[in-house]
Amino acid sequence: MKKLFLIFALILTACTFQTKHRGYVFSDDLESKIASIKTTAQLQDEIGDPQTRTIYGDEVWIYYSADENMHGPFPVTYDNKTVLLAWVKGGKVIKTQVLHDEDLKDVNLASGETEIPAAIELNALEELFNNIGRFSPAGLGQ
Repeated sequence: MKKLFLIFALILTACTFQTKHRGYVFSDDLESKIASIKTTAQLQDEIGDPQTRTIYGDEVWIYYSADENMHGPFPVTYDNKTVLLAWVKGGKVIKTQVLHDEDLKDVNLASGETEIPAAIELNALEELFNNIGRFSPAGLGQ
């Protein structure tokens, strides 16, 4: 009976549910809030600095928000995803767009690794001997 109780307790603790918020915390009235924003200073005051900015093409400030759900041993899932895109030119906000879960496509990542052309694969012994003489003794300052 004690073993059965211990197994049940372990299974129960592995099935905990936890939600962590990732990114910005947007209010429910985000669309109405950003409708009146005309400058980047107003955007930064209202929402903050963007998580990223585009480097090619039109300058777009990108803000992202999502809830990360953890269900014990099961894979992590994300919901309530929201992306705010703000097109910026010369300190002025030209256009804004808010994307929610239904607007965003699911991206499936491929399993495995990308091979690097001309990469040298060394085993542990080769790595060890490859590093001999590469480092100066401690305390010499070189």
